[in-house]
Amino acid sequence: MPPPHRPARSVRLLLAEDPRTAHGGLALLLEMHPDLKVVTQAASGDEVLDAVLTHRPDVALLDVALPGRGGLDLAAELTAQAPDCRVLLLATSGRPAYVRRALAAGAAGFLVKHGPVDELAVAIRRVLTGETVVDPALAAALREETG
Repeated sequence: MPPPHRPARSVRLLLAEDPRTAHGGLALLLEMHPDLKVVTQAASGDEVLDAVLTHRPDVALLDVALPGRGGLDLAAELTAQAPDCRVLLLATSGRPAYVRRALAAGAAGFLVKHGPVDELAVAIRRVLTGETVVDPALAAALREETG
């Protein structure tokens, strides 16, 4: 049986999840998409910047509630020090204030984790085209607050 086909250029991902709440399968599920490759993982916010600078991922998927420095705190630093890496924040539950803070820090998106992995894969591809991606329920809550 031939090996699974990978496109010539896979999207390189950093996955930073809180090990206390992560189920450990997100990297495997993401890699079921032939164009996605998790090149490194981090279990705390303190590991993220070095991992991004070393592995040069295209997209950093950051848990908002990482041990050490959280994803919200890291977003601005990553966009300043690794401008080619798009930042996509993931949260167990979201608040409009978190979304505003993330986008102000330069994040390319904010999603509620534990949604379908196929939707996350689509969001990853969209942020690479320059789009900003926000979970639809959170986007609606933001519109209500500002409307």
